[in-house]
Amino acid sequence: MQHRIVVLGAGYTGAVAAGRLAKRLHREDVTITLVNPESDFVERVRLHQLAAGQDLRPRPFDEMFAGTGVELKLAKVTAVDVDRKTVTVTAAPAATGAAPAATGFATGSGQEELAYDTLVYALGSGWNDGDVPGVAAHAYELSSRPGALRLRDRLAALDAGRPVVVVGGGLTGVEAATEIAEARPDLDVALAVRGELGDWLSEKGRTHLRKVTDGLGITVHEHAAVAAVAADAVRTADGATVPADVTVWTTGFAVHPIAQATSLELGEGGRIVVDGTMRSVSHPDVYAVGDAALAAGPGDKPLRMSCASGVPMAWQAADAIAARLAGTKVPSVSIRYFQQCVSLGRKEALIQFVTADDRSVARALTGRVAVLYKELICKSAAWGVANPTAGLPTRRRRVVRQQVQLPVPAEAAA
Repeated sequence: MQHRIVVLGAGYTGAVAAGRLAKRLHREDVTITLVNPESDFVERVRLHQLAAGQDLRPRPFDEMFAGTGVELKLAKVTAVDVDRKTVTVTAAPAATGAAPAATGFATGSGQEELAYDTLVYALGSGWNDGDVPGVAAHAYELSSRPGALRLRDRLAALDAGRPVVVVGGGLTGVEAATEIAEARPDLDVALAVRGELGDWLSEKGRTHLRKVTDGLGITVHEHAAVAAVAADAVRTADGATVPADVTVWTTGFAVHPIAQATSLELGEGGRIVVDGTMRSVSHPDVYAVGDAALAAGPGDKPLRMSCASGVPMAWQAADAIAARLAGTKVPSVSIRYFQQCVSLGRKEALIQFVTADDRSVARALTGRVAVLYKELICKSAAWGVANPTAGLPTRRRRVVRQQVQLPVPAEAAA
């Protein structure tokens, strides 16, 4: 019997894991099913560009995985039973009906149950409203393509001079505010941050960020924790009211809730606790990667939700699965950070170099060089999804044994 590998989610981490597994294991020995509700890859790191009115290059999965043996099932995951080793999926709306057999797509209607021998959980994260009143009803999000397209339509309908407030001073908030301000200089764009603008950057990084926001005419509200969002304004914790025809909420991400309904051991924020090979500490036939996983990085600090951590996690998981199935030594690679890449519109960017555990150092790149550097990183990330083992020795291994099943703690079994 073939070893059944099911990968949930085809973002950066899920797509990389599926492609890498397909090139690591012999096709006769395994089946690899990649479950995703959309038929093409979403460059999440560019969604602020999409929202600002730019068109992104389509990247269909049937082209990316052509000839690899990876089967893409267009469906939404509705339940995971890690004790029965099954996944329940519902066909995505776009998948209802028939797709050409040559694409390798599995389509249909209604629910279906998939059995697995090894599960790679890569469902990622969505926006986090933080339980702030009014956010869910009135704010726009940038964590998904539907959210970015909804914001795009709303911005396109705004007349000149109307106020737009981006809430959140992290990477997503800074990129969204600068992208919108550059694309629509006729709008009154503001950025509301809980602390000081760029307080996570070096002095050079903060200075450059301030210079760019000033140049784009962005009003920055510092020490402005937003306590409520209305249809036409945001209200801060100190009682101030900031007018906003559009509020963009970028204060953080929340993991997909499916894992919370399982017996998997979860940690902070509902993330799946994994070991150094991205294997669940409670269920050895489950691996978690990307935003869904709680993995320790340098200094035992949890790896942050980001493409920078997620892709190396996917490499580690895929190589560990292949090694365990082939009966070879399991590789273990330390995942560390090198830089944070921040686009500030199309004409400016900031590359903030960091320590292994993600703390800013004095060195930073700005200006045209930073723009080219950032663009190279984005293109490389997308290219790496379609070429998961490029530049590495590729040898498809034969499966010689099933994964060793570690004992499951009594409380998890219960």
